[in-house]
Amino acid sequence: MSWNPALEPGCPDAIGIDQIETLIVPRSRDLGGFEVRRALPAPRRQMVGPFIFFDQAGPAEFLTGQGVDIRPHPHIGLGTVTYLYRGDFHHRDSIGSDQVILPGAVNWMVAGKGVSHSERTSTQGRAGPHSLFGIQTWIALPEDREDMDPTFEHHGKDTLPRIEAEGVEARLILGHAYGERAPVTLYSDTFYLDVVLQPGARFPLPDDHEDRGLYITQGSVGIAGQEFEAGRMMVFRPGDRITVAAGPRGARLMALGGATMNGPRYIWWNFVASSRERIEHAKAEWRAADWGQGLFDLPPTDRDEFIPLPDR
Repeated sequence: MSWNPALEPGCPDAIGIDQIETLIVPRSRDLGGFEVRRALPAPRRQMVGPFIFFDQAGPAEFLTGQGVDIRPHPHIGLGTVTYLYRGDFHHRDSIGSDQVILPGAVNWMVAGKGVSHSERTSTQGRAGPHSLFGIQTWIALPEDREDMDPTFEHHGKDTLPRIEAEGVEARLILGHAYGERAPVTLYSDTFYLDVVLQPGARFPLPDDHEDRGLYITQGSVGIAGQEFEAGRMMVFRPGDRITVAAGPRGARLMALGGATMNGPRYIWWNFVASSRERIEHAKAEWRAADWGQGLFDLPPTDRDEFIPLPDR
């Protein structure tokens, strides 16, 4: 871990509530045994930088033998990011990747022109009572990368840059911030940080990215005398210097953003694209279920079931 002077904040009292461009209260959804809170896309905000989807999974508790079983399903036009605080996921995809992700590591799957994958609680995880708590996000791809071949990267906890200042410990998951760069291969200007704040600690958002937001997963932060609790996402005005202060219980945040995309994206089910035609083509290909012959295949070791196309 390295001390980073770029994390030394200014006075948080200099921030006004009007510098919060959008305040998002996530929608909750029960997926049978655990809750998901979806912050993006939101009615008044589709993306923060390239981030187009942001879900908090859990916290949830499972008995021995229980777990999450997300069956094989398709993606186009995006990269998926899985980052866990507790629990595990066994990732398997149609290009042959087979990887269990543990807390603090990152799984990065670029769908490109088309991929399918499943995420399930591992066999080891089901061996006893266990919990799940983490964040899953999608990053929209630039138009010149929408037809790229799918790829997968796993980076362990110890490979991600760690930076600290007084009362602040941060792990850089994606992109660049505070003079550090994460090892994940990206195709647009991005930053994504897991930040832990001690009570009263102050945290300045990077000032070298156009779009910037934060999501509170634990505790609270104060801005201009107003306290914001866990389960809120704030998106800030471009160009403003932003510093937030942790509440009396401290806070854990996901800070995210990057360059604004060159235009909006269409999003339907698990598909993201710059045109409706790409979405319609992907729908037809998944409905056809012509595995290995058309656009999609199933994971080699998880082919017995899959999520069908929604009837909508």
